[in-house]
This record gives sequence, structure tokens and C-alpha cells, in this order.
Amino acid sequence: MSTSAPLAGKVAFITGAARGQGRAEALRLAADGADIIAIDLCEQIDSVPYPLATPDDLAATVKLVEEAGARIVARQADVRDEEALRAVLQTGVDQLGRLDIVVANAGIAPMQSGPDGWRDVIDVNLTGVHHTVEAAIPTMVAQGDGGSIVLISSAAGLMGVGGGDRGSLGYTAAKHGVVGLMRAYANFLAPHSIRVNSIHPTGVDTPMINNEFTRDWLRHISEELKAPTDFSNALPVQVVQAEDIANAVAWLVSDQARYITGVTLPVDAGIVNKR
Repeated sequence: MSTSAPLAGKVAFITGAARGQGRAEALRLAADGADIIAIDLCEQIDSVPYPLATPDDLAATVKLVEEAGARIVARQADVRDEEALRAVLQTGVDQLGRLDIVVANAGIAPMQSGPDGWRDVIDVNLTGVHHTVEAAIPTMVAQGDGGSIVLISSAAGLMGVGGGDRGSLGYTAAKHGVVGLMRAYANFLAPHSIRVNSIHPTGVDTPMINNEFTRDWLRHISEELKAPTDFSNALPVQVVQAEDIANAVAWLVSDQARYITGVTLPVDAGIVNKR
């Protein structure tokens, strides 16, 4: 395998791939030689106050991955529906031949929402991650070649941040829960040489963060609740880019990280250390 294509011959399953971090991850892994199985809901969830991805967004990801020279199987699917995930994943494996990498990226941030926000964010950001890994395990174990699973958590999975509204509490709880899943899966899957790690971004310049609703929530926390809300990074940047997260994913799933498992990797411009 050439160093220019460290993932040649491998197949990656990425959730939430229509835009933002998921698209960046798909493009980076494709550039590294992997073929892609991509899913996204591409529908609105009522408790989420900002627009979610659309079928056109997913089609754009397909076009960009193909332009990068990789094959891609992309479908609309909901991570809350484990059977739908299994069906799409099987279609992808049937067409692309195998499964080596999983990036459980799909997530929502229904800040300033009521009880529905709590339920929806737990269902998508935590249960959806569980469904994603469970759907992938049988194929990866049966292949007997090992593999790498990356769970996208958040700096909020390592810190007690957020306000008192149920959506933001659920977000922080779900992202902490992803750490528990990662650590348990890392031990459970280690005998099969399947590595499991989590990545913890600070704010990323994607539609989930860069929208008027999330900005209003940040102002609400700071100005009205008077909570400890220093969301500034240690390094002099307000946000990082989706490509920064994709670069970390690419390293974790490569042979360069072949003995790294059970790790919570912040890509956070120092915010966790600062707090």
C-alpha cells in the first residue's frame, strides 16, 4: 500500500455524511483511498430549531466523493432505526465488498427545547451511536481482519457544560454517554483487533453550530442564566474546521494508530484543558 493512499482497499461507513463533519470525513477518507458507505436522515426533526441536511446535501457528498476517485453507496437512513442501518450497511458491503472503518458521526443539538429535545438528542446522539456500532460488529468480526471505529463525541462529553434546558442537558449527557460506549466497546472488541476511540471537538464551523439558534442559545446562557459559560478556546481561534476533525479521524483509522484504542482524543483548541 502506498503512503499516498493509506486506506486503499478499505471501506468506511459514515453516519451524518450529508454535510459538515460527516462530509469532510467522507472526503478525507476517500482521498486516502477508502470507499464510502454514507447515510444521513435528510429530514427535519421537530425539536431541532435549525435546518437539518437535505437529500440535495447527500447528493453533493456523493458527487464530491466520486470526484475524489472513490466509490460510494449513499442512502437516507435514521440512526434511531437499527434495522434500517443494518439494511443500508449490508447493501454497501454487498456492493463494495467489505467493512473496515466506522465513523459514528450523526448528531443533533436541540438547544432551548423541551422534553422532546431531551428524548431526540439521546435517541440520535447516544442510541444512534450504539445502533451504528451494533450494525457494524457482525461484518467486522466475521471478516477477521480487525478494523477501526471512531465515535464522534464533543468537548461537552468531557466537561459539564450547558444550561438548564432539556435539549442542552441531553446533549451533554449523550456526549458523556458516548465515552462510556467507546470504553466498553474498546474492551469488548479488542480480541478481534477492532479498535474503538472517541473524538471530542470544540465548536466546529458547521451548520449545527453556525446558525442563529445556536448563537442565541450561547447568548442566553451567558446573559440570562449567569452560568459558568466561558466557551472560548485556549488557542486563539473561535471555532475549528470540519477538516480538522476529519484529519483526526483519518489518523485514528490508519495503521499509524494501529495500537491506539480506548482513547478520548480532544480536537478542541485546548478548551478542555482550559476548564
